[in-house]
Amino acid sequence: MKHNLYVGLVHHPVYNKFGDVVTTSITNLDIHDISRSCITFGVKKFFIINPLETQKQIYERILKFWQSEIANHYNPDRVNALSIIDYAYDLESAIKQINSQEEDCAVVTTTATELDGQLKMINFGQLNKPVFLLFGTGNGLTNEIHVEADHVLEPIKGVGDYNHLSVRSAVAIILHKLTSDK
Repeated sequence: MKHNLYVGLVHHPVYNKFGDVVTTSITNLDIHDISRSCITFGVKKFFIINPLETQKQIYERILKFWQSEIANHYNPDRVNALSIIDYAYDLESAIKQINSQEEDCAVVTTTATELDGQLKMINFGQLNKPVFLLFGTGNGLTNEIHVEADHVLEPIKGVGDYNHLSVRSAVAIILHKLTSDK
């Protein structure tokens, strides 16, 4: 791996399909699938970022099962993948955790859309220091998060005009590109 990589799955603030700023719910599939992608591509820590205590309880219940002896017997690979996951109530506390371990970590956001006057757009191959890579749930990260970031990654382009991948798919594709681009 070229550098230390961290991933954050942001549940607030994100947009819903109407453009309202909302808090989305944690899903079991996101936890499992993104953790597996993260461990596959050498991510140091995967943060679930959600301000709601009720959502943290759901997160803890899911992890409690996967930390049990029965889960380790049932699927030790998944138990291993979930070992890099952590919870943060907000983006700032996740960044503080990373900054306590890294000197100069860049915050990089992702988006499926071309932003008006795209801010600090970079290509996948241009990252050369520790990175905290943020993905939005719902209909994506708010503009404020993009503006505060050090960089915004270029959107994933398919073969047609349709461009709305699940966040789980986007994470896997971007991690693959980041860790394999020359």
